[in-house]
Amino acid sequence: MTAPAGSEYRRTPRRQVAGVIEVVDAMTGQRLGRVGNLSDSGMLLIAGAPVVEDALYQLRFALPADAPGAAPRALELGAHLLWSAAANAPGQVWAGLRFIALDEAQARALREWVRAPAG
Repeated sequence: MTAPAGSEYRRTPRRQVAGVIEVVDAMTGQRLGRVGNLSDSGMLLIAGAPVVEDALYQLRFALPADAPGAAPRALELGAHLLWSAAANAPGQVWAGLRFIALDEAQARALREWVRAPAG
């Protein structure tokens, strides 16, 4: 059965990212890429560096502030790389990651950011 156009059948809501949210490998300090979309349980990473499927990563990125005058929210959390596929741009890879190690404050910040109206 095919889903109707525009339907969303994922387990958790996702928010598309306007602008650039850079993602850094917290263990090496190297830039991995940028967030494509984000949920409170994972992300689509648009990687500019090679990634290893089924690997565990410690990621660092900052959620942009939704309110004027608010500060971005820096996060550092564990993630499991579930899949990757070549992107349309040369040298880029799409990668699906599931968050595995985040504290309650980080989980709450992600949940609130994902569910907030995009500005």
